[in-house]
Amino acid sequence: MLDSAEAPQDSSAARFLSRLRPGGPGCVRKLSLNLQYQQGIRPNVTSSSSLTDGQTLSKESLSHALVLSSSEKEKDVQLDGSEEKLWTTRADGRVRTRIHPTCPQPPYTVHQMFSETLDKYGDLRAIGFKRQGTWEHISYSQYYLLARKAAKGFLKLGLEPAHSVAILGFNSPEWFFSAVGTIFAGGIVTGIYTTSSPEACQHIAHDSRANVIVVDTQKQLEKILKTWKDLPHLKAVVIYGEAPPEKMASVYTMEELMELGDELPEEALDSIINTQQPNQCCVLVYTSGTTGSPKGVMLSQDNITWTARYGSQAGNIQPAEVQQEVVVSYLPLSHIAAQIYDLWTGIQWGAQVCFAEPDALKGSLVNTLREVEPTSHMGVPRVWEKFMEQIQAVAAQSGFIRRKMLLWAMSVTLEQNLTCPGSDLKPFTARLADYLVLAKVRQALGFAKCQKSFYGAAPMTAETQHFFLGLNIPLYAGYGLSETSGPHFMSGPCNYRLYRCVPQQASPQQVSHPSRYIPSRCEVLLRAWHCPRHPQVSTGLPDAPASRGWGQELIITAGGENVPPVPIEEAVKMELPIVSNAMLIGDQRKFLSMLLTLKCVLDPDTSEPTDNLTEPAVAFCQRVGSKATTVSEIVGTKDEAVYQAIEQGIQSVNRNAAARPYHIQKWAILQRDFSISGGELGPTMKVKRLTVLDKYKDIIDSFYQEQKK
Repeated sequence: MLDSAEAPQDSSAARFLSRLRPGGPGCVRKLSLNLQYQQGIRPNVTSSSSLTDGQTLSKESLSHALVLSSSEKEKDVQLDGSEEKLWTTRADGRVRTRIHPTCPQPPYTVHQMFSETLDKYGDLRAIGFKRQGTWEHISYSQYYLLARKAAKGFLKLGLEPAHSVAILGFNSPEWFFSAVGTIFAGGIVTGIYTTSSPEACQHIAHDSRANVIVVDTQKQLEKILKTWKDLPHLKAVVIYGEAPPEKMASVYTMEELMELGDELPEEALDSIINTQQPNQCCVLVYTSGTTGSPKGVMLSQDNITWTARYGSQAGNIQPAEVQQEVVVSYLPLSHIAAQIYDLWTGIQWGAQVCFAEPDALKGSLVNTLREVEPTSHMGVPRVWEKFMEQIQAVAAQSGFIRRKMLLWAMSVTLEQNLTCPGSDLKPFTARLADYLVLAKVRQALGFAKCQKSFYGAAPMTAETQHFFLGLNIPLYAGYGLSETSGPHFMSGPCNYRLYRCVPQQASPQQVSHPSRYIPSRCEVLLRAWHCPRHPQVSTGLPDAPASRGWGQELIITAGGENVPPVPIEEAVKMELPIVSNAMLIGDQRKFLSMLLTLKCVLDPDTSEPTDNLTEPAVAFCQRVGSKATTVSEIVGTKDEAVYQAIEQGIQSVNRNAAARPYHIQKWAILQRDFSISGGELGPTMKVKRLTVLDKYKDIIDSFYQEQKK
């Protein structure tokens, strides 16, 4: 554990906690004393572990009060043998836990995971958030108390077993303790994307049988009010970011929720916690709609705790006694990648999670990164591409000498990292380039202390990976599905491979205890695609047939050819650096075709694609003999030079294809890049294929009209 001198000051957390209950800081001490009396412990109010100004709480008492109850330890998550099926479509169902003899790590619940964290990291900073321009922090002990208060509040509002609390809001401390509190109360956490329409919110809330919905703003509250009449299970809404404009029936503030929690005895919550088992559903993750209507994936407590432990080990995430990881939370917590990385892995290893501003993806993320200086960072490919474009734009406007220095430093470093990846013995020129140039670039990005940079949720181009390798920022890949609880394949500092990731495994220093650390309960079926089956794989899909743990994504042509679209799409983007998005088409068609969009500058305020081409796109045009600087110039006039260059690039990809059925025979450039507002991209910037097929149906049909004659 960290030295006690490094324990955070609690004054900022006290202000946050006092906001949650009229009456001020005394409510925190009251809750803590209740916990102690409930465990039969006499509180010691003379200890120096301060929770609030003027109020103290015994560190020893808190530690003893929060350990697992004897009944929970005795149970030790042993199953009674009645759960024989590996799958269920019932939210209240339980499944047989997969345990491989070479990995005897027993399954455990979220509460057990949090309890172990309290024993080790209770005094450490757990959550950082900005209020009125100042960073404030909450410790793990306070985090746990807040989660218990939320749990009791949800129970008072009528949360039933196997029903959900849906959370509709940007990443925040309230999101975290609402999620943990839901599980403590025996409910199921369900995230809803903040960009969801009222209809999508209604669909998810109804499908998850939400008893309570937590929202952060009046705008999100209005979405629920519009569809409340169609939500038969909904009993209450809790709002925390803004006060409702007027008092409304069954609409509560977060402060009122916490007050309700004080009315429920601690013993009532403990009895619910003690009945929980790791093979029961605790999280519902809804797909972002890229393949149709959002579908709920049921994840068990074992899914969550196992992945938080082993997925993070594969990425070399450190426990806080070695090094407390610092993470910036900004990707949607409704998505499994962010939820595992920010929320559950944070609890598992005692990380400090700092929340970005709601406009993070519109430009403020870099400011947060500079202030927080994370040790580990994850982004979807589009986020890394935006970083790259910002650096390129700044370099283009810099003086000749600075620009040449950056290009020299990046080329030297890229060559070193490609020829000797992972080598600690770097030549003098590479060390000089890093010291004089690249370290300053990383500092400007907020990555001065960042040791691990990850990407996932979508493929990344080789161009982007090479760019960051040139900055001495290797990007570690994570691949998985909602159904695999997020990361199934991971790379990290100890198993880095360019362009690929590997099944989760222990780092070399952990191999001395293989039975404890290597997740041998993982299996992968290797075909033309991969299908996982292991403890991360979800317990099932509500109201959907079981798939026996395997999954796939393919285009199947009219001739019966199985075509994986992503490798072809990535090959096109690698061949043509002017292309932003490439979507392959051909399901039930006689040949493959493709829709293309061009790289354009994003509006800094709205993140909407503009008509102006990016600097790299303009440079591409100039290389092929075009003077175009906008998308409309190219598409409107069918710029001969650009269209010919793209055709040559497509033909180059076709020549490298495995077989003729993999050839792209027709293509078109769209007038506007894909975007979230346009409906083509989901919240994690993945292409919503069905939406694109419907939106551009006329263009797609024109590809195949000749075949119909």
